[in-house]
Amino acid sequence: MVLEKLGNVIKNVTDKIASAIFVDKKLVESLIKDLQRALIEADVNVKLVKEISDKIKKTALNEKIKNIEKKEQIIKNLHDTLLEILGGEKQELKIEKKKNQKIMLVGLYGSGKTTTTAKLANYYSKRGLKTAILGLDVHRPAANEQLEQLGKQNKLNVFINKKEKNPIKIYEEFKKKLSSYDLVIIDTAGRHSLDKSLEKEIKTLSSKIKSSHTILVMPADIGQSAKNQASEFQKACNITGVIITRMDSTAKAGGALTACNETKAKVFFITTGEKINDLETFNPSSFISRILGFGDLETLIEKVKSTVDDNKEKKLKKRLEEGKFTMDDMFEQIQSMKSVGSFSKLKNLIPGLGKAKIPENLLGTQEEKMKKWPYIIQSMTPEEKEVPELLSKQTSRIQRIAHGSGTTTTDVRSLLKQYKILKDFIHGGIDFDPSKGVGEMSQKQLQKLAKKFGKKIRL
Repeated sequence: MVLEKLGNVIKNVTDKIASAIFVDKKLVESLIKDLQRALIEADVNVKLVKEISDKIKKTALNEKIKNIEKKEQIIKNLHDTLLEILGGEKQELKIEKKKNQKIMLVGLYGSGKTTTTAKLANYYSKRGLKTAILGLDVHRPAANEQLEQLGKQNKLNVFINKKEKNPIKIYEEFKKKLSSYDLVIIDTAGRHSLDKSLEKEIKTLSSKIKSSHTILVMPADIGQSAKNQASEFQKACNITGVIITRMDSTAKAGGALTACNETKAKVFFITTGEKINDLETFNPSSFISRILGFGDLETLIEKVKSTVDDNKEKKLKKRLEEGKFTMDDMFEQIQSMKSVGSFSKLKNLIPGLGKAKIPENLLGTQEEKMKKWPYIIQSMTPEEKEVPELLSKQTSRIQRIAHGSGTTTTDVRSLLKQYKILKDFIHGGIDFDPSKGVGEMSQKQLQKLAKKFGKKIRL
């Protein structure tokens, strides 16, 4: 996980403070050294690291607040300082459902601008906006092909002209068609640096298109140089904010995040992988909670919303209300889960699991099992999908399905077991409405659910 080492160090620091009998100078200096080392390794600017250290040291050794224990004061100050350097309050890119709003993405080569264009279009289309993509990168030959493929794979409307080399002419060509969309995401050309020609091209496009927002896309692994890049683009293009990419693959992301805050550039989104749904709104408070292992339910819920097809969900809800749940229904849910992300990623979003020492091989084994399930379901007959109970005592059917799906009979039985748990869960009268919590369940239902998972709970 990104910044995992920094998160572990901060957790250790807070644990040491919480368990200490006395908070003395020796303990404080030891903890600050650990924190400094972790922040520098995360590529946070050395000057900023010193400022953070001095502030925490001052609180720990000098400041006193009435009715607040010193240990609590230090931990709160550490949290508040981290929150401040990451930008404080969550910055939202608010797009209302009305015609012809435009977001223009700018950035250098290799920043992930084209894939981010598709991710952003997908993000807003899942939230009910009629969204389109316009390709204006006329310098990189593969840009239009990449947008075209991403559009086909994810059912996104893409407007490109592979032959035209003038981005203004391409915009004029599609201007009328694009006016019917709520939101247009525009992919522009990059360069190795923000030179005069790129600056001129962006300014010309911005003047002609009159975009609602101009957003800089830059990778997390550029570290502290993010500060100069954000400043240069801010001066040249008057950027609205930033999207930081490749947050899943670097321990150096602290540099990019803190640099953006120093330049007052708002971080609206971060990307955490290659998949279309690997785009998250950036919330500094939730981000700190995640790296400390306390989870981030807000992002988890947002990820689920990004993968859900409203029509399919309504259809499934109606079937569940009627007491129906088939293998086809389960297939749809498996496909949705695959879109949300890997277990190892989701683990860090669930409160409690981020700190739990769950072996990676255990998560991987469960994930490998689930990858086989769609093939098993597709190897069933319509009758078997509708009434999976037919398979419970018919070894020959299970053997046929295993052979047809390239799996084992154990894999088939594992799927049937999970299906039975879910079906019993539904038929037990437990409401799936997310607006209703566990408190809506009776004690009997909870005991029944716990028994299904082989556990006992006391109520």
